[in-house]
Amino acid sequence: MSRQLGVELKTEDAAGRMRIAMVSVQAGPLAESAGQAAHVAELCAGLSASGHELVVYTRRDDSTSPAALSSGHGYDVVDVPAGPARTLAENELVNHLGDFTEFLAEQWQARPPDVVHSHHWASGLVSVIGTHRFQVPVVHSYHGFGESGMKQRSDAEALIARRAAWITATSSAEAAELSQLGVRRNRISVVPSGVNSDFFTPDGPAAVHDGRMRIAVTGDLDSGTGSSAVDAVVSTVDHVELVDANAVPRTDRPAVLRSADVAVCAPAADRYGSAALEAMACGVPVVATAVGALSDIVLPDVTGLLIGPQDGRRLAQSLKALLADETRREQFGIAARDRVLGRYSRSQLAKEAMAVYERVTLAEPPAQAHRSRGPVTAAGHSGRTRP
Repeated sequence: MSRQLGVELKTEDAAGRMRIAMVSVQAGPLAESAGQAAHVAELCAGLSASGHELVVYTRRDDSTSPAALSSGHGYDVVDVPAGPARTLAENELVNHLGDFTEFLAEQWQARPPDVVHSHHWASGLVSVIGTHRFQVPVVHSYHGFGESGMKQRSDAEALIARRAAWITATSSAEAAELSQLGVRRNRISVVPSGVNSDFFTPDGPAAVHDGRMRIAVTGDLDSGTGSSAVDAVVSTVDHVELVDANAVPRTDRPAVLRSADVAVCAPAADRYGSAALEAMACGVPVVATAVGALSDIVLPDVTGLLIGPQDGRRLAQSLKALLADETRREQFGIAARDRVLGRYSRSQLAKEAMAVYERVTLAEPPAQAHRSRGPVTAAGHSGRTRP
């Protein structure tokens, strides 16, 4: 099989235009999903809209999908033939990463990209190996560190920490975690998840409902304190209903969010905060638990309310208070939209990523550019056992 199935990066570059290879082995940007895939999709859309040339490489997991296709947002996606065309568990994936690496090296032989941005450990591993002969800098996003307990993964993460030119985290909480694990803090930048602020807007049709006040559940809801708190509000406050904004297709979600008086986002953990961003982009105030990216996204008493995790009583009280205060809801909603435009729009996401890319392309060769501090070991942790 020919390995020239991918889309070659073009040879002509306008002034300031960068050729970027995005590697996301396990989470392609075209599926309608949350988490890493949505993060990659928003970043790619923002970079393409800013005029940069972008190709995404992901592993082919569907035998009916074409080898290469356009995203519709200005970038191309290459489905790399590495292993069987089905979803693989991490322990199955390991055996096929060599084929993925070989594919990348052959694709980049004629003309390497200016920078590679890899997502998650498997992508980082194939990227640092695939770029070795070309001296192309690799920017890496961990999207979790050592969580599976696989030795191959922890070894790969330690290698990436040594070889990547730069590390990006999706939140200040993740940046602090990586620093505690031994990744040098002065080589970490926070590039958060973004949202399509032209699609999720305050203006437009709202879903019809019966006139009761509406709480929209966005993102995961902690099965313990979160669910209990929301149920307590609905059962004790008159004329209030609950709608699950996660249960509707993405195309219908803006209308559902616009119909809400307040959104609640109360997970036990949240690496990306995408659901809260969608509500805020629609001008809806958010009551959220102060975990992960949500601690960065929601400004307390400005765009919504932040509640400590596992504090169901305060969560219920805060929802009730906000439902009773129309003026405060309106103020929070306006500020929420402004917060998204200023920090989490696609264009802002692209600017922050480009600042990292420009830094590493002007720096020394990537093999010497980044060294983890001593505590990061071949086991991928700082002398501690990771769950």
